[in-house]
Amino acid sequence: MIIIKQAFGVQTLSGTGGLRVGAELLNKHLKYDTFYYSNPTWENHHLVFVNSGFTNPRTYRYWDEKTLSIDFDGLIEDLKNAPENSVILLHACAHNPTGIDPSHEQWEKIADVMEERKLFPFFDSAYQGFASGDLDRDAWAVRYFVKRGFELVCAQSYAKNFGLYNERVGNLTVVLSESSHVAPLKSQLTWIVRGMYSNPPAHGARVVAQVLRNDALFDLWRDHIKFMSSRVMQMREALRAELIKLGTPGNWDHIVKQIGLFSYTGLSRRQSEHLIQEHHIYLLRTGRINICGLNPSNVQYVARAINDAITKFPTD
Repeated sequence: MIIIKQAFGVQTLSGTGGLRVGAELLNKHLKYDTFYYSNPTWENHHLVFVNSGFTNPRTYRYWDEKTLSIDFDGLIEDLKNAPENSVILLHACAHNPTGIDPSHEQWEKIADVMEERKLFPFFDSAYQGFASGDLDRDAWAVRYFVKRGFELVCAQSYAKNFGLYNERVGNLTVVLSESSHVAPLKSQLTWIVRGMYSNPPAHGARVVAQVLRNDALFDLWRDHIKFMSSRVMQMREALRAELIKLGTPGNWDHIVKQIGLFSYTGLSRRQSEHLIQEHHIYLLRTGRINICGLNPSNVQYVARAINDAITKFPTD
């Protein structure tokens, strides 16, 4: 797509900036007004789109609390009922907060429905490399939609996979069906950026550019991502093993089936509050924990605390 000039990108203020610029383009210039986001999703998605001018926010089903996996039938049903020209916000990989991604076959079904219903894909790619440890594998969904001929936008963040959180480095890629549409769309995006933040910071972007252009640095970066992804999976395995060893009620296989930085543990609000108040383990009250906070020195303590919360509040 880049070679045949049907795609272009603009630097944004990390992934959130990419979402905002893309949403402004779709709403104010292309007149989209309905957007769907997964239930649950990153809490900022709703705010960014509403502040960009969208007035009809809706959700599609994603998480099944009983099976601790994707409610795929519900997801597909909601997409089939979505009105034409709705914007569908999709997590490119390492879904936040559930840690569960669609399989390739499920992505293909999602694309089928979106093509049939004339829905517009907006990908949020905040964790490329941290789902599988492989940059290309984590980009599969976005590339598949492009291969299918979809026009789309994709917001990327380099905060996590480059360790540049405070530098606010991001990108918005726009993929179009006709190369003749690139110039006018690029002009509109330039206008949006000029009125929003004018010029993005250069330091972090130059770091990213240098790594991507230098083969040796790129290979080193790719190896570091594999190492980090492997460490996260090891901590998932360790936490599950400790919970099983303690005889903690429930099945904990979902912890290792999930991917990325986060885990939707299945803990209730009361159990989560107990972890915070009594054990000083800080997680969202939805039960989402950051697996990166685990290490060999604290994983036993965390498992015991979870066991304590579930034992004391078993009916939740």
